[in-house]
Amino acid sequence: MTIKKYTKEDFKLLKLAGKITSNSLNYIEKIIKPGISTNLIDEEINNFLKKNNAYSAPLFYRGYPKSVCTSINHVVCHGIPSEKILNEGDIVNVDVTAVLNGYHGDASKTFCVGDVSIKAKKLVQTTYESMMEGINIIKPGIKLGDLGFAIQSYAEARGFSVVRDFCGHGVGKSFHEEPNILHYGKKGEGIEILEGMVFTVEPMINEGNYETKVLKDGWTAVTKDKTLSAQFEHTVGVTNNGFEIFTL
Repeated sequence: MTIKKYTKEDFKLLKLAGKITSNSLNYIEKIIKPGISTNLIDEEINNFLKKNNAYSAPLFYRGYPKSVCTSINHVVCHGIPSEKILNEGDIVNVDVTAVLNGYHGDASKTFCVGDVSIKAKKLVQTTYESMMEGINIIKPGIKLGDLGFAIQSYAEARGFSVVRDFCGHGVGKSFHEEPNILHYGKKGEGIEILEGMVFTVEPMINEGNYETKVLKDGWTAVTKDKTLSAQFEHTVGVTNNGFEIFTL
């Protein structure tokens, strides 16, 4: 396994790509409301990236047909934008990866559409907090298992489950690099985190069981028990004594 290490100069460029990604999510938050289609989300973000001299990494990646992923309610990840309309009470994850100057910024956020149930709100809140529980312990010398353990124990203590079938990944000059970042695990297991590593932390947390299945389109992953799923994601660089989030 070859894990790339990035320099401080790389970090500056990764931060610029990350900023465009996070700004696109802030921009789309103002547009998301009951009655809009996920195609509109896709078009708006694609235009936003173009205006900022960036482009979408997912578009045409392994044949993926759209610029972003939009995953509604029981869709875990990789939901394909369509004419499907968002309804009051839905939750929708929007996953964006911008490429700028050859560097990738990868982030996602789960939005509440209008008024959502208390249960959905708790799931969304817990998912964000579990991501941050993992990120906040990142520093050279800890193991990837420590990161997974922090996320898993936080989510499970609140009655939710952590998806096993999808994970975070190294990212930088390529969309997907080594290593895989599991969002569950045991303390002290897995590879050691080192300065210069850059990867995503992107837990998918389910209201029910953690099992998923992929639909016939080959992309859309859903919860097997049709319960809600939420996800948040940041791109993180490991510094000499901690971490830097590039997609704040």
